[in-house]
Amino acid sequence: MSRAILVLVSMFVLACLSPALAASQKAEELRKANALTEFSPPDAFLAGYFLADEMEPSALFGPVADFVKSLKCPTTWLIEEGDKARIAIPANSGTPMEYSLYLEADRPEGVTYYVFVDQSALTPQQWIEWRKQFHKSKAEGEYGATKDRLEKAVAEGMKIGGELRFILKNGELSSGKTPEAVLRDDLAFAPSFDLKQGVKLSK
Repeated sequence: MSRAILVLVSMFVLACLSPALAASQKAEELRKANALTEFSPPDAFLAGYFLADEMEPSALFGPVADFVKSLKCPTTWLIEEGDKARIAIPANSGTPMEYSLYLEADRPEGVTYYVFVDQSALTPQQWIEWRKQFHKSKAEGEYGATKDRLEKAVAEGMKIGGELRFILKNGELSSGKTPEAVLRDDLAFAPSFDLKQGVKLSK
């Protein structure tokens, strides 16, 4: 085997054995400022589909794992340190808890957080019951149609992982568009299920 081939093989082996690329300085600064730590989301969340408009969602996207792959840049899942400690303690009520997960996309032009809420343990009914804690009697009127559409999606075999609530760029809220519009228009990430029509979509 020639020296050149040996060098190439050695470089390949070293690359395979090396740890993942370290986060950029900007990413490290944002993690520290927001008290975020690395986290491995539940498989049910990663395999599930997600909403991307809290008030008037028109579609389900995903699965979550497919969205991560579509970004084509270094990514890391993060969670707030307080939430990590909270979910480690079993809930007394027996009702699954929601918590935020930050998908960090670390690019040369900056750091983007896609902020999800893990709802993989919730049924559509539990989904709306959780909202009643915050929206009281308005919850049924504001979210009732979405609950019915989610039940239809579940009946069609769509497993719900959660919601993409908002997008942060370098620590600031992205302006103008809902996350659903960003997925469709800016990232060309097509939906998987039309909630209004109640049908699966081919990509």
